[in-house]
Amino acid sequence: MRLLVLGGIRSGKSEVAESLVADAERVRYVATAPELPGGLTDEAWAARLARHRERRPAGWSTEEIGTEPERLADLLHSAKPEDVLLVDDLGGWLTAVFDTGGDWSDAHAADARIAALADAVRGCPAALLVMVSPEAGLAVLPATAAGRTFADANGLLNQRVAAASDGVALVIAGEVTWLRGGSAVGFAGGREAAAAVVDTTPFAFTGAVAGAVLSTADGGEALSFQPGMELPLPDESTAAEAGERLRTLKLNGAGLGGLVPVVRFAGGTQGRPDPRPWQQPRILVLRGDRTGGFAAGDSSAAADERLQDVVDGTGTLAMLAATAGASVQAIDCPEAGPAELHDSLDDSSVDAALTLGWRLADAAANEGVDVLVLGACGSGSDAAAAAIVAVLTGGEPAALLGRVVDATGFVDDAAWIRKVGAVRDARHRIRARSREPHTILSMLGGGDIAVAVGVLLGAASRKLPVMIDGPVGIAAGLVARDYGAQTRHWLLMPDHGENPTVKLAADVLGVTPFLQLKLGLGEGGTALATLPLINTALTLAAATPPRVPAPAEPPSDGLTEQERIEAEIQRVVADSPTAEMPYVKPSWED
Repeated sequence: MRLLVLGGIRSGKSEVAESLVADAERVRYVATAPELPGGLTDEAWAARLARHRERRPAGWSTEEIGTEPERLADLLHSAKPEDVLLVDDLGGWLTAVFDTGGDWSDAHAADARIAALADAVRGCPAALLVMVSPEAGLAVLPATAAGRTFADANGLLNQRVAAASDGVALVIAGEVTWLRGGSAVGFAGGREAAAAVVDTTPFAFTGAVAGAVLSTADGGEALSFQPGMELPLPDESTAAEAGERLRTLKLNGAGLGGLVPVVRFAGGTQGRPDPRPWQQPRILVLRGDRTGGFAAGDSSAAADERLQDVVDGTGTLAMLAATAGASVQAIDCPEAGPAELHDSLDDSSVDAALTLGWRLADAAANEGVDVLVLGACGSGSDAAAAAIVAVLTGGEPAALLGRVVDATGFVDDAAWIRKVGAVRDARHRIRARSREPHTILSMLGGGDIAVAVGVLLGAASRKLPVMIDGPVGIAAGLVARDYGAQTRHWLLMPDHGENPTVKLAADVLGVTPFLQLKLGLGEGGTALATLPLINTALTLAAATPPRVPAPAEPPSDGLTEQERIEAEIQRVVADSPTAEMPYVKPSWED
């Protein structure tokens, strides 16, 4: 976990950062403030450093990097998974960067060092990394050039490190406001925060590997989910840089075309203008059956067979996953009751499903997974998704539900009529009830959609992109948006497959597909099929060198540019077909 604590001078930011690691048995304290050069004395500065040293427990080890700011990135990269690191502070590090570079006149002189540090923060394997940094942007613009240089660079530094962190806190007058990620560390805020306890043990599932089927019993103690969650956003400035960078590459032809948005998306989610191919994808296959009219024409036996194929490593999704190099997890979700008659799930089942989904995403991030794919194979899931989309967007069920194809491959119109009727009845039953997301999942969603919502929330909290391509994923996206609006920015949709539910919900959610393949390989299948193509685009974007402009050849005629223009005008006039036309005397002159 990576945490950034911001604050002004004497705001109490160092004390808050120290409280975050107070319960750790061993802490590596990285001190960035340089001692004054030999021959110089500053009693106030020496006293300040002494107070910081006195506060540190005897069991802490201290790394003094002072005038060697390049060591900080090396320390972060070389940290061990069990380490707890406290860096205080990044302002001292930035000062040392400018001092060692010798140039306080250029605000961009430290940009490369800042980018390298942000990458080191992002890749730091330590169990807990807490960093302190000054917030210089709230004061009056400094009157000196050096002061303005520091303020500008400090703002960029805080932005880049915050984008690479899991949580960001702002300390003012000793009071703490978590801008992002406070709930993840159990930090209450205010002066009571000094007693906060941080659990640095990463969550892990036992047996959560390909071939194992998880259920809500594997989710542990239920977490609390409420609307208004504060989740991180992708780095939009880096996404724009990734798109602009493509214009400079020495690509054959006109470039990546419709795959440019994918490169931009990857740039924003990875926080780098040269995003890398996704190396460790994982597909989560959700199976959640329903009873009643939602499941008309579907077969629970067929869903059993599809899930067993995933477990055995056979079938369409398993073959596509093998081709894409993706690991597979199968999740057996709670069965939902007939939503046209009563609520699909009780509140405790919704909580358990959300918790399992969150922890599935959290465990994936801890294991190094860099992109998730959502798949589903439960009976009646398309009707449940259509019901949610109809309620949240005002869509008409008959227009949202596609044709029902039975296990033999034949179209079953009678089953389609029953599905449409069940969705309309369910919508009528809940017409006067709340549209709060937890209630929506309880009334209509079912276990697979609730788990999918938890996955999307957990993935966004860990800055993990998710590929969706079917009704369960897009319905989960709509509900997750009402828990935390930032979740939709972590979603990538390759194609809507002409599914009317997916098309409407994607339009409302603002998720635009970048392909039109119209594949029907089951939910998650299109994402897996396109993953190799996406990685090809990302490989080209990362590895292709920039174009080298051809050197301008000096003119050989010895003329100035203005003389050359005048000569060209005279040549054009001379070559004009009217230039030498003979004069023809008109008849009236005779």
